[in-house]
Amino acid sequence: MRKPLIAGITALVLVPGVVTGVTASAADSAQQPETAASRPQGRSAIGLDGWQVLTTAQVKDDGTAVSKPGYPTRGWLKVKPDDAGAPGTEINALVQNGKCADVFYSDNMRKCFGYQSKRGPVVTKQFKDPWWFRTEFNPGFRPGKNAKLTIPGVVGEGDVWLNGTLVAGKDVVSGAYAGHTFDVTKLLRPGRNTLAVKMYPNDPNSMYTLDQADWAQIVPDNNTGLQFPPTLQLSDALSGDNAHVVQDNAADLSTSSLTAKVDVANDAGTPQTGEVTATVTPPGRDRPIVVRQNVTIPAHTKQTVTFTPAKFPQLKIVKPQVWWPYSMGAQPLYTLGTTVSQGGVVSTSSSETFGIRTVTSKLIGKSPALPDGARKFAINGRDFVFRGGGFAPDLFLRYDKADIAHQLALIKNMGLSGVRLEGHDMPADFYEQADRAGLLVLGGFLCCDAWQPEHPEKLTDRDYRIMHDSAYSIAQAERSHPSVITYGWSDNEPIPRQETETLSAFKAADWDVPVIASAEYKSTKTLGPSGEKEGPYDWVPPTYWYDSSTFDKTDPSRTNAGGAWGFASEQSAGHTVPTLDSLRRFLSPEEQAKLWQDPGYNQYHANYESGHGGYKFGTLYTLDESILRRYGKWDSLESYVESAQIANYENTRSQFEAFLAHANDKKNPSTGVVYWQLNKGWPTLLWALYNNDGDQPGAYFGAQKANKPLHALYTYDTGTVALSNLGAARQNGISVQAKVYDTAGKVLDDQTAPAVSLDSQGVATGLLKPKVPAETKAPAKAQVYFVELQVRQAGKVVDRNVYWMSTQKDVVDWAKTLQNPQATMSQYSDLTALRDLPKSQVGVTASTRPSRGPDGTDTATTVTVANTSKTSAVSFFLRADLRRSTDGSQLPAATWDDNDITLWPGQSQTLTVRYRAADLHGAAPTVSVDGFNTGRVVAPAGPHRDSQGAVPPVIEGTRE
Repeated sequence: MRKPLIAGITALVLVPGVVTGVTASAADSAQQPETAASRPQGRSAIGLDGWQVLTTAQVKDDGTAVSKPGYPTRGWLKVKPDDAGAPGTEINALVQNGKCADVFYSDNMRKCFGYQSKRGPVVTKQFKDPWWFRTEFNPGFRPGKNAKLTIPGVVGEGDVWLNGTLVAGKDVVSGAYAGHTFDVTKLLRPGRNTLAVKMYPNDPNSMYTLDQADWAQIVPDNNTGLQFPPTLQLSDALSGDNAHVVQDNAADLSTSSLTAKVDVANDAGTPQTGEVTATVTPPGRDRPIVVRQNVTIPAHTKQTVTFTPAKFPQLKIVKPQVWWPYSMGAQPLYTLGTTVSQGGVVSTSSSETFGIRTVTSKLIGKSPALPDGARKFAINGRDFVFRGGGFAPDLFLRYDKADIAHQLALIKNMGLSGVRLEGHDMPADFYEQADRAGLLVLGGFLCCDAWQPEHPEKLTDRDYRIMHDSAYSIAQAERSHPSVITYGWSDNEPIPRQETETLSAFKAADWDVPVIASAEYKSTKTLGPSGEKEGPYDWVPPTYWYDSSTFDKTDPSRTNAGGAWGFASEQSAGHTVPTLDSLRRFLSPEEQAKLWQDPGYNQYHANYESGHGGYKFGTLYTLDESILRRYGKWDSLESYVESAQIANYENTRSQFEAFLAHANDKKNPSTGVVYWQLNKGWPTLLWALYNNDGDQPGAYFGAQKANKPLHALYTYDTGTVALSNLGAARQNGISVQAKVYDTAGKVLDDQTAPAVSLDSQGVATGLLKPKVPAETKAPAKAQVYFVELQVRQAGKVVDRNVYWMSTQKDVVDWAKTLQNPQATMSQYSDLTALRDLPKSQVGVTASTRPSRGPDGTDTATTVTVANTSKTSAVSFFLRADLRRSTDGSQLPAATWDDNDITLWPGQSQTLTVRYRAADLHGAAPTVSVDGFNTGRVVAPAGPHRDSQGAVPPVIEGTRE
């Protein structure tokens, strides 16, 4: 057999950070002005017309045949690329071809594809063999052009073939983010070409790829495949690549000095002279800044062409438009365009956006708990408490722009600062959307697999090369995005050479935001202390979060010491129970029955870890036990789900509020919290604030309540009222009222703090101390009461927050709790009296109008809910849902500005829900309202009428 030709490696590139374009002919070039603002050209994604995918167990031929144009692919799986332009994974190929209907329903994925019980090598038979991913394409190549193929990383390892020739083997092509570029000029041909990648099974324990950790079920193919599209750059003798801007911003951001860089390669055998142009286009209508250089590049070399403010003074921008997180200001984006041309003909061009902003971090508040202090971030010099969640991509790594837009809208609607990405770096569009949305991204490597070496002595130079290449590619892809404010390691700090390779790659790529040594309280000599901590991950009571000093002195990592002090990089109270509508969409009747009848059942949609206690999260046992002990026994799926909504709401609200309340604690301040997790890439019962169908359960609205722009909160540790201002401007003329009620509706206390003012991102504590019933201890009978907080400004109520509390408090047994991901209790709070609340009546009016909103929404329905009871009965935990009139089905993607509210007689609250009219599927909108002690109320939500027109009727109901 003829020995395969292996093309040489010429550069390192990560495709997701490069804007794709098309190759222009000379005639096209002559007809268009050649400026950096022209459409990017020279680089295009490969495979946009589709891929053919099949296991090698069914393909007898080798790469020499498979990678030739015209190779017969009858019986192969035809795969459409996703919105990132990639074919995705092996299972994605099967699902696209109808091999598993409703793959996320019940345990269909297991039935269709098998089961993997732990991280490591693939064990399922059909995925243990390599798989072929092939595509035919016509890039418009012609003789005289140069061609460079970029493989932007693979999930697993791959042999790359082009037109019958091996370009590179799996010894080189390995790593999910390690991009490589190959000169394929001699292999490309005019007309049809074929790229084929032979993908070897992913093993996250030995490869620098990705996995789902313990977040969900392990996908049987280990996500083997291509999550980013290969690209091809066509050029003349000179070509440009790696264009970006380096910022030098004044401390007060009065000026920003920009240095533009672009790598220019000469692929010819003789020196070549050309013109390199960089254009910085400001947001709005300001005139672009255009700078040019003539360069001569020696044969077969690459040089970085730099445009500095010293040589081009116009690159020093006075009074730049500054990018801010959405809660602090606007998100103006500049554009850098570059061209490389010869003789007036553009060879290649590029275009990418960037934001002018400064990110800093520091360690503050040294204490016995945090001897080196806590990590605190600042944007443009403004300190803030980061509040976010751990983001998970689609379980099969399918990228959907519209879905991401909706998820980012949900995150902003919750009032969160942003997301943490652990080991799942995303396509360019994700970061571009985050830039425009003003959401922040904490990036980082995965834990618990090859990225966290357990036996450093076994690592080879190849391992370190992949680490270096991955870091360089990641930095290239993400450095220009103002949304990205840090990158770091997960549970463990890097070993010395791992750190050296990574930091040298970051430096070479002009990475300019903080790099953190660990998500736990660990350090390295180079990076210093991380100032972060992790855990808990399973149920703890709402009061747990208000702890400010408890930790295990024998554990320097401060893991599972999760009170509101320091920077918590990942923590939550564990399982989330979706709404009943959502549950019925993905759990089978048997699984639904198990959910309320068998707490020890390993739910497939939790994860693969059976049992409970310790790091086992496959059952809802610990959450269920807490609901039973605190709220009392349920007797149906409906009553179980209802109780779980209340419990989840109570806990997520407390977690976020505690980190705000303790932000100014001089002894041990809280600086940030990442809820673990924000979402999942499939329907889930574990760690989520919203479900993958868009469903917003109690956990979502508890988090949303805590993160309202101007918000009053009741602190569990001091029994006082605080006020937070998470908006962009100082707020004045605020009053805060606190009322205490018993379960019969009697007002036990009523206090008001008038004339409060508060700076942006500020927290004022100790405004009021409501008089609440005295604490009791079992076996004394507990009393349940409510604390209602209202914030008024300019005569209007701008925030309402209601707590349900017991005189019998939750008491954590800290000696048994520390070092564990869940709490052991010496006493549970007794809230069972809520089940004896008197029946209450509610009235509902709703109207609908066209209204453009985020995420492409075009319709808004306003819903006014009123407690119309003739007695003093409270209407507790009222949940509104938008439904289709035809069948009563819920619109899960409809986004509410508030929900799960509590009202006393005579009170009303207006809610707004935004959605796309097309999601009604032609039906009229209706609104249902359910409460803990009311019946279901359903009201039509017809078109809005003015004061002269009709309004929808008030419909009253009581709990049956």
